[in-house]
Amino acid sequence: MIQETLVVGPFQCNCCILACEETKEAVVIDAGDEYDAISKRLRALGLTVKYSLHTHAHLDHIGAVHGLKAEHAAAKIALHADDADIYRMLPQQGQMFGFHYDAPPAIDVMLEDGQEISFGRHKCQVIHTPGHSPGGACFHFSGGELGTAPFLFSGDTLFHESIGRTDLWGGDFGTLKKSIQGRLFTLEEETAVQPGHGPRTSVGHERRKNPFVGDRVQ
Repeated sequence: MIQETLVVGPFQCNCCILACEETKEAVVIDAGDEYDAISKRLRALGLTVKYSLHTHAHLDHIGAVHGLKAEHAAAKIALHADDADIYRMLPQQGQMFGFHYDAPPAIDVMLEDGQEISFGRHKCQVIHTPGHSPGGACFHFSGGELGTAPFLFSGDTLFHESIGRTDLWGGDFGTLKKSIQGRLFTLEEETAVQPGHGPRTSVGHERRKNPFVGDRVQ
């Protein structure tokens, strides 16, 4: 599988491009900003975008949807339904931080827990992980497509030795803790984790070392 990560925007969001090497069909996870840079890589790799996948609807994870949809009209914007209202609030989110955004294009696919997303010869599963936002979701590749171990795109649910903030719209620490411990820490320990910001980690490392939700936390 083709895999590239671009760090975009003032909030340094990890935008990930994944594509089938055979079919060149791609998904973009969290097109958050700097669509020109994202577009440059898509064009250089000769990719067709099937889905614009979003782990949640905060502005730094959806800010480039206008550009992506304009260039790849057939691409489907996919987001968990519980974050739809936050998604539609993109202009208001921008105002809070001094940025201007137009109203975002319509959501094409409302993601559900357990849903399978396929592109080319690859597929991943949606894991609903509310807490950072009501519709937070992770994307889980169980078959080793991205290396020898399973792989998880965790958005802002789980970071390297940290967790997502819970003081924004619909955030709740208890819910986030339950999502991580009950949904993510039950995955294989060797599962690699690409967060929405910062360096990669693993499920096993976070279970042992995370000071907020790890095994040593009551």
